[in-house]
Amino acid sequence: MDNLVLTADDINTKQPSIINIYLMESKSELLRLFRTPGFYLPTLLFPMMFYLFFGVIFSMNPATMPTYLLATYSAFGVIGPALFSFGVGIAVERGQGWFDIKEASPMPASAYIISRISVTIVFSLVVIALLFALGAIFGGVRLYTTQWLLLAGVLIIGSLPFCAIGLALGLYCKSNSAPAVVNLIYLPMGFLSGLWMPINFFPQLMQDAANLLPAYHFAQLSLKVIDMDVGANIWIHLAVMLAYFAVFMTLAAKAYYKKDKQ
Repeated sequence: MDNLVLTADDINTKQPSIINIYLMESKSELLRLFRTPGFYLPTLLFPMMFYLFFGVIFSMNPATMPTYLLATYSAFGVIGPALFSFGVGIAVERGQGWFDIKEASPMPASAYIISRISVTIVFSLVVIALLFALGAIFGGVRLYTTQWLLLAGVLIIGSLPFCAIGLALGLYCKSNSAPAVVNLIYLPMGFLSGLWMPINFFPQLMQDAANLLPAYHFAQLSLKVIDMDVGANIWIHLAVMLAYFAVFMTLAAKAYYKKDKQ
């Protein structure tokens, strides 16, 4: 009978590690999305297709355009997983009731967020690797090793404000409207921010308006790595990105703590 008595030490040793919880939740989220072609195929193929067409095949300036568009289309490709993994994924899970089940489970809420950030990073790394390979092989892009690595780092870290935007959209939007809302934000923002073509090609009014968009500042941070940005102070871009992150995380927190999260 004494062997059936659990001590406090026994109970503590049987508690799951928080790191294991993060890893298991991230793994399950990755497997779910890799089994969803409607998510990963557009996420991986659209940036590659656009870059091949406009950055390589129909490039207006083969000497500089492939390098310029490599940075901007990489930014475009990284924004997609951040917005869709959070914005559409969370809205759909809310509509199906999975969000409420996970909320009621012992799993910490942080694991839910960390798993989606992990998914965003994994898909972003795949997109970056594919675009970098296309740029180097077919576009003739030549950068120093430090520039390749720094550009990849800027792209990964710069995706965090868009994770916050996606999180807020996922908590506010209904499951049936979330894909349309995310696309209405993602595609026009990408175009108006100069991610599809150099911002200098736009009228001055559109160039001035682009300063209000986070994707514009994200693109300028990426272009600064390869010395092809418009020349604005780096701290301005960082401040705008941080402001967007703070504002949308606050909006997401307010939505999460509302009583009716239907």
